[in-house]
Order: sequence, then structure tokens, then C-alpha cells
Amino acid sequence: MPKKTGWVEIRCYEELNDFLPPQARKRSFPARFSQGDTVKALVEALGIPHTEVDLVLVNGASVGFSHRLHDGDFISVYPVFESLDISALTRVRPGGLRRTRFVLDVHLGRLAKLLRMLGFDALYANDLDDESLSRISAGERRILLTRDRELLKRSAVTHGYCVRSTQALEQLREVIGRFDLAGRLRPFSRCLRCNTPLKRRTRRRAAGEVPPRVARTYRRFRACPTCGRIYWRGSHWERMRKLIS
Repeated sequence: MPKKTGWVEIRCYEELNDFLPPQARKRSFPARFSQGDTVKALVEALGIPHTEVDLVLVNGASVGFSHRLHDGDFISVYPVFESLDISALTRVRPGGLRRTRFVLDVHLGRLAKLLRMLGFDALYANDLDDESLSRISAGERRILLTRDRELLKRSAVTHGYCVRSTQALEQLREVIGRFDLAGRLRPFSRCLRCNTPLKRRTRRRAAGEVPPRVARTYRRFRACPTCGRIYWRGSHWERMRKLIS
């Protein structure tokens, strides 16, 4: 016997409209559901990853993702709040992470490098599949960055963000704005190749590891304790500094 179906009226706010077709944005619209469906099932059926949602109201009352739908319900869905205090309501997203750390999917390699350049822990490898990414995100409590909505719909993923732009610099601006990171930048403190925090390297020790001209010209060096790469304030550093500013 087929399941009974019903209709609800739903409205999504602010950046959640990015996931909706143009005719459904910034307005309420009818949505069909099957008997027993939850709020989470409906939201993700609309193409909105659950990691993007912070608050759901059903007929004016805050509910969790497991709330079951009823015919005629009016549903309001809100994105993650960074500054508004909604602690008295039922937040559907888990609380913030103690440390801001990321894991990025295989299509965001340039973004990973830019985040590392600014000093953020950005785990990236071009051979990580969806299962590995969701497992790392949950096990290491890392924010999963991806452009794949279906990946963010995995139940194991509790903290994630769907990157909208296809351009690396715009992606960087998105992430910094979304997670309010502008005050936590520590440029040139992390290895661009392997993500390890850098250590100071004395000029004398670095002299045997860099070209002679570099050893004579520069006084300050940093080294990666994992891969051994040496960094100094040369022309590449100047280009990255201008990029940051």
C-alpha cells in the first residue's frame, strides 16, 4: 500500500535560497511529503544540506530535525546564525567546534592552499573519497568544505559548508566570512605543502639547506618539521602578502 502524502508550506531564509530554484526563493511555497517524513528529510529533499541549517520553526515553534511533518504545517528554515543569540530555541545544528579546522574535498585544492597560507588547519589530499571525507570530518571534528551537496547530506557530517563560488579567491572570502575568521589569521605559519605548523630555523642551519644567494640575502627562515620545506621572505612571500591584503 502506498504511503499517504500531504502538503506543507515552507519558506527558507537568507543564503539557504542559494539551493532553491529561482521561483521558490525568498517566498513561501508548497512542498509535498510522505507520511512519516521528518523535517530533515524534507529540507534535504529540497537540496539543502542539513549542515547549512541552524533553526527550524513549525507553526511558530522551534523543532529538531526529527520532528515529523503533518498536513498543513507552515515551516520556516533559517541558516546558521553567527551573531544572533538563539540559545533559548531548539537549534538543529550541533554547537560550534572548539577549534576551527577544515577538511576539503578533492576539488578544492587551491582553496586548501590559500587557507594554509592564512594559517588555518586545512586537511587535503586528492585521493580522499566521500566515505573518507565524512569519516575524517566526524572523527577529527573538522568542518567539511565541499561543493557537493550530497556529501553534506551524510548523517555522519555534523559541521560543513557548501562552497558556492568556483573561483579560489572568492571561495576563500566565502569561508572567512561564513566562519568569521578575519580576526584569526596567522599568515605564513603553516606549511603550504603538508599543512604542518612551521618552526623557526636559524640562519646558520638554513645556510646548508637553501641556495647560497638566499642564505646571504635573507635572515629569517622557517621550516616544516614534516616535509623539510624551507620558507623565507622572498618574492613569493611578497606576492602572497599582497594577495592577503
